[in-house]
Amino acid sequence: MIKILKYGEIPNSELFDRSDALNDASATVADILENVKKNGDKALLEYTARFDKVELGSLEVDETELEESISKVEPEFIKVLERAASNIRAFHSRQVRNSFILNEQDGVVIGQKIMPIERVGIYVPDGTAPLSSTVLMDTIPAKIAGCREIIMVSSPNADGHINPYIIAAAKVAGVDRIFKVGGAQAIAALAFGTESIPKVDKIVGPGSAYVAEAKKQVYGKVSIDMIAGPSEILAVADGKTNPRHIAADMLSQAEHDYNASAVLVTDSEELAKAVRDEIELQLKELPREEIARASIDNNGKIIVADDLLRAIDIANEIAPEHLELCVDNPFDYLDKIKHAGSIFMGRNCPEAVGDYFAGPNHTLPTSGTARFFSPLSVDDFVKKSQYTYFSAEALDKVAEDIAMFAEKEELRGHARSVLIRSEDRRKLI
Repeated sequence: MIKILKYGEIPNSELFDRSDALNDASATVADILENVKKNGDKALLEYTARFDKVELGSLEVDETELEESISKVEPEFIKVLERAASNIRAFHSRQVRNSFILNEQDGVVIGQKIMPIERVGIYVPDGTAPLSSTVLMDTIPAKIAGCREIIMVSSPNADGHINPYIIAAAKVAGVDRIFKVGGAQAIAALAFGTESIPKVDKIVGPGSAYVAEAKKQVYGKVSIDMIAGPSEILAVADGKTNPRHIAADMLSQAEHDYNASAVLVTDSEELAKAVRDEIELQLKELPREEIARASIDNNGKIIVADDLLRAIDIANEIAPEHLELCVDNPFDYLDKIKHAGSIFMGRNCPEAVGDYFAGPNHTLPTSGTARFFSPLSVDDFVKKSQYTYFSAEALDKVAEDIAMFAEKEELRGHARSVLIRSEDRRKLI
């Protein structure tokens, strides 16, 4: 049963501790990465046979297999995917940045050029749940950024095919190529390239502890979005909130995995007790009861604060992935939120609205990293180069200043590289 705690009586270790799903997988993952780097497709096929229990002839999903998978998906769900994709595009299109150029000084031109990352790898988990929503959330911003090629990887089922709902989402989002491989070995394939799978420049998408560890180990060889931990929800709710709704919202994250975290912070002891009781009732109705119960019992908590402002202080300290403000006039409190991945405003906006449909991204910082990380966005799929132009006259005007700067750093070669140009020009006069 979930714990009810009184703020002020809770040790910080109890309040802010996150379950660590990243078990010590580093040695195992390092071996997998090295094997794939050395043996390519052969290693991928061996791992697929061992972990997914399926023998594959080809790793890539061809057009025939793509169309066969989509034919298994209800047309009504295709329409839902398309409506969700439209919302996601509308939101992320507003994130596009422009290059700029400054030439306010005579003979000086400086600027910044924004360019898309060329090839992106999307990892889509299909372990305990087929996350077709992740396909939309990770692919659409990359498409808006202008990435030339988007490669998707996902584990095959026992029949040797990727879940058809994931394939349908890939079609709607505009994925270019799809490969049947999952786990740390899929991250290795994207990072190093194999005979079938091209090397990418950036890898995005959530996954198991082994996937997270693999992303951590290949970072630097390729870019990654973030090291994602277990899913989290924190609801700040007043006494007017329906306990059935809050319990349902908390369980929506608890059912993700055993290490997920669901927290309620409220100024009402009555609501705290009602939510605790309601969680017990609703747990029995969940198909994933075993997972959700472990999450609630081990990581869930209800914290009773003196007032809503203190509740928001607690939320800022925890810096949750998902934050619900189930209060009157939630926009009155928005400016007080300093650390949260995504904020859901009011009593009629459960976190699941953001998971699937609203438009803002659902790939979010976890484990308190919302203090310094942001949701996935178009910015994650571009890179910037800066450029500088000086005419001879413009360089002569600042040559002595630059040289002095270099001399103070005892880098006389830097100073000489500037002064030598002015000296040579004077010789020609």
